[in-house]
Amino acid sequence: MKSAMTNQANPPKAGVAGDTRTPTGFASFLVRVIWAVAGPTLLIFLIFLSSGRIRLSQSVIEIVGAFVYSTMIAPPSVLLLSWMGHHYSKKYPRLVYLMYAPTLVCTATLGSLAGALLLQIAGVVPKGAYWIELRESLPFAIVISLIFGLSISTFETMRYKLQTTVLELRTRQVEQERAYKLLAEARLSSLESRIHPHFLFNTLNSIAALIPDDPQRAEDIVGRLASLLRFSLNASQRSMAPLGQELKIVRDYLEIEKTRFGARLRYEIDVPASLEFASLPPLALQSLVENCVKHVVTTRQQGGEIRVTASSSSDRIFLDVIDDGPGFSLEAISPDHGLANLIARMQLLFGEAGYLEVTQREDRNCVRLSFPTAP
Repeated sequence: MKSAMTNQANPPKAGVAGDTRTPTGFASFLVRVIWAVAGPTLLIFLIFLSSGRIRLSQSVIEIVGAFVYSTMIAPPSVLLLSWMGHHYSKKYPRLVYLMYAPTLVCTATLGSLAGALLLQIAGVVPKGAYWIELRESLPFAIVISLIFGLSISTFETMRYKLQTTVLELRTRQVEQERAYKLLAEARLSSLESRIHPHFLFNTLNSIAALIPDDPQRAEDIVGRLASLLRFSLNASQRSMAPLGQELKIVRDYLEIEKTRFGARLRYEIDVPASLEFASLPPLALQSLVENCVKHVVTTRQQGGEIRVTASSSSDRIFLDVIDDGPGFSLEAISPDHGLANLIARMQLLFGEAGYLEVTQREDRNCVRLSFPTAP
């Protein structure tokens, strides 16, 4: 009987279809096996029937023969190709097809040996005709296995790449939305701190006190307050801001606070002009400076010193905010703290390449913001 056999399988969706240990992977494997057995069985039978090589009266026997060969060849082909695709498709995307071909030849050969034996045991193949049946069926089994196996493997690989691309795009979209949310929260937090009654009243009282004696400085403080509020409102419209603009906001904030603390607040900004076009998350540097004012200057009678510096390497920017306070640990920061929000934004924008660290330099506490020159 020249009833042949069958074909083959699909490479897995790496990590999903190729892993039969999970319920999803095992269900996918069963579907592939059923399809690989039923599809070729019907197709082979129709090919032989349309060619006139068998009569309709022999159809049951031919279907049984085709089904037996398909059953012997399809499951191991699906399993092996899925395993190979799961382990090697990413490492060797082109070479893996050269591995599929000999695998399909082996499974077709072994499946044909087993199929012919089962048909002889069942009496479909006469005794003594085993090798004749195998010689007639094996070439069909190999050819059909290669055609079906490689074709479906190519299709499944392309489908998997498409699904992976779609998943990556969706992941990026989710991360972008999260970044916008964090940025909005940072902007709101910054805006809330600007219009907080204590801050606003203190600033307005300072302005009122300056008007009789130094109206020019009072006008300057009003302008700085307006600039600070405007920047806070506009920060949500972009994910990055020039360092030069961020430094201006830091100066505005410190000058406003200096009208309140006077000599208790001492600061210095030492940033090379060449770095002012570097991009960083909006309000990042300002958040670090504000943290120093709140926890160093405000809490001590003698006030505190704040120094802002910047440096760069071939591909990184380093921003340091140094104060003479007692210091703190990042592990002790609560999730709703402004610095926690900043750390989350840094991770979304730069991944592991962007980070915040706290170190001690002699008797000074240093908070360093480090990120690549281009995100």
